[in-house]
Amino acid sequence: MSNFQRAREALGLRLRELRRDARLTGRQLAELRGWHPSKVSKIENGRQTPSDSDLAGWAEASRVPELAPELIATLRTLESQYMEFRRLFRAGMTGKQQAIHELEATTTFLRNFENVFVPGLLQTPEYARCRLAEGVDQDGALDDLTSAVHARMQRQQVLYRSGKRFHFVITEAVLRYRLCPTDVMVEQLDRLVSLSALRHIRFGVIPFAARFPVAPVHGFWIFDDQRVAVENFTAELTITRP
Repeated sequence: MSNFQRAREALGLRLRELRRDARLTGRQLAELRGWHPSKVSKIENGRQTPSDSDLAGWAEASRVPELAPELIATLRTLESQYMEFRRLFRAGMTGKQQAIHELEATTTFLRNFENVFVPGLLQTPEYARCRLAEGVDQDGALDDLTSAVHARMQRQQVLYRSGKRFHFVITEAVLRYRLCPTDVMVEQLDRLVSLSALRHIRFGVIPFAARFPVAPVHGFWIFDDQRVAVENFTAELTITRP
């Protein structure tokens, strides 16, 4: 179970306690707030994430309105673990690149596995443009593509700082998927060869013939021993459990 789901269930249990302390049934709470009865059950059982207004209304109905700020602060912590791309990219993609840059700058040992595309720190500008364009086309991001590509290239300066270590592993599929024009991919492959020669970078490719003990369903980044970042089609998950 992910950190996000555990935290959501913990919030649901807290809300259930408040409701019961107020001697309200789930149906009574739903009627007071004008909600469908199933909404209370879903929130309490960690199957639905409440909004700020949901929490404020819950606290009011439970006769503890003073707890609303505390509950909303808990929600903010929860949301920091799971961030939907459409909300994340609402103001553009450049800010996200800059935030990653700050995290990479404070990381001594960065490990990155990718099963579909070339790691961002190893991308050429044109390959990065093809990748980031998906944020505009698929996630509805503000079109700051040129700025976002520049920010991703700025991130790559960390590769040349002393005291840093990097370990990149990709699948052979990364080298073969047609995610960009052929000439862009040829240039990208040449860059991978060059960067793999740097002494502080370990770079590996898992061939198609290799047997996987665990299915490589998604890529991930490990920042020292502090956090793991995982992306799926629609969101990014931050995991901090050891």
